[in-house]
Amino acid sequence: MLTIGTLARRTGTKVQTIRYYEQVGLMPEPGRSEGGQRRYGDAELDRLSFIRHARQLGFPLDAIRELLNLSDHPNRPCAEADEIARRQLRQVEQRLARLEALRTELQRMVHECSGGRTADCRVLEVLRDHSECLTDHENAGT
Repeated sequence: MLTIGTLARRTGTKVQTIRYYEQVGLMPEPGRSEGGQRRYGDAELDRLSFIRHARQLGFPLDAIRELLNLSDHPNRPCAEADEIARRQLRQVEQRLARLEALRTELQRMVHECSGGRTADCRVLEVLRDHSECLTDHENAGT
């Protein structure tokens, strides 16, 4: 049996994050020692490793919840898991497209800067003039 600290170290997850996953139902309520200390076994270690890997791939918590539910029912068709992964892939592709647009805009700004005085700085001019913006900045960081 593992303590929460050992589980955290073995999975590279913060203790607070493990507690949060328990609160939102991604991790089951752990067993307790006679002293009330949380105790975890191999199943919880595997589940937390699954969650951590899914988070590293950018899956939101709701998608992870769906994937865990599928994982808990091994006789269900894989098509649902495939669709969740495809949905995540679409999200990643959309983020990459936004990042590419941001890169293009930044390259243009830097390329058009003559390096003179700040009064004539193309970078500052573009940042002041939102009509020249090539991307949707409100969604660029999401």
